[in-house]
Amino acid sequence: MGERVFDGLKVIDCASFIAGPAAATVMSDFGAEVIKIEPPGAGDPYRRRATPPIGPGLANNPGFELDGRNKKSLALDLRSPAGQSILRRLVTRADVFITNYPPPVRRRLAITYDELAPLNERLIYASFTGYGEVGPEADKPGFDATAWWARSGLMHLVRAGEEASPARSLPGMGDHPSAMATYGAIVTALYQRERTGKGAYVGSSLLANGLWANGCSVQAALCGEKVVPQPPRERGVNALRIHYRCRDNRWILLSIAADEWRWDKFKECLGSDALDDPRFATVASREANATALIPILDEIFATRHQAEWRRILDEAGLIFGIVADMDEIAGDEQILASGALVPFTDGSALTVNSPLWIAGQEKLPPRQAPTVGQHSDEVLREAGYPEVEIRAMRQRGVVA
Repeated sequence: MGERVFDGLKVIDCASFIAGPAAATVMSDFGAEVIKIEPPGAGDPYRRRATPPIGPGLANNPGFELDGRNKKSLALDLRSPAGQSILRRLVTRADVFITNYPPPVRRRLAITYDELAPLNERLIYASFTGYGEVGPEADKPGFDATAWWARSGLMHLVRAGEEASPARSLPGMGDHPSAMATYGAIVTALYQRERTGKGAYVGSSLLANGLWANGCSVQAALCGEKVVPQPPRERGVNALRIHYRCRDNRWILLSIAADEWRWDKFKECLGSDALDDPRFATVASREANATALIPILDEIFATRHQAEWRRILDEAGLIFGIVADMDEIAGDEQILASGALVPFTDGSALTVNSPLWIAGQEKLPPRQAPTVGQHSDEVLREAGYPEVEIRAMRQRGVVA
């Protein structure tokens, strides 16, 4: 295998939970050496946080296995001057420094951009926050559920009508796409560094990414439209763009464009005379009578299993999606063939691949996440510390 695009690149992951560390994970996939800084003892709290609870036989939160893969763990007490001194030495040799600690924490730990940038003029300092770098809430901590999901309006809109309760998000649902924005900022800065020789201060936030994810609705509101939650499925405005329950209680989501030839193909697939009703003869009339068409389609889809409908609709070339159960993801032929899931090097499990590829580049086979401080001695040796100093730092609890 030839060189990977980030071979030789040194990244310091001085972050916690998901959005910041996940950006470093993508860089590790393409060969970057990532040193994860975490507190001695229990390490990153993300190791222990899981929804649902961590199952028997699992040492870490499965999410941490995803976002901690390929990294070296340095357990370092940044509350101490000695720990801060070690980090500063690492920064002088690093290409990228990533943190999502809230700004007040960065100031307490002496890891702000203004404190680290003078140590290395080529350093890319990547900052990730909940609500942005400036403004009255710049120092406010946030999770993806609060800043990305709720504050952006997504939580309000993604529910079955205004009478329904706002919908809850899933763990990491906003963090992982936000990590890709952080990754994009870092790579853009690396390109700029190639042209100028200078590092940069880059960043992103959960709030900005939530607004971007909800961009179509936000822009509509900015242009004066009244944006409201979608109606309940039974009162949908387009019967060909909602989901239907099949005979085996599995679901299919239709997304059939408003073309008459597609409607004709769809009718052929379903084979029901009820669809010849004059109320459904045109695009306009089908939309006007959607609430009448939906129960008819409910009855038809309930006559066959999901797999049968999948075969029939695929053969007709119509656009739809199966609503997947989590238990079937690992066996999905297309997911596996496309490389969206890849095995850990020890064969213990599959893991989710980062969602981009480069022709001619083979990603690093994923290694499982390290234990807390697993590579502390190795990282310190590479930074030039002699064994006697390393032992002394261990005895003082500066590293672990």
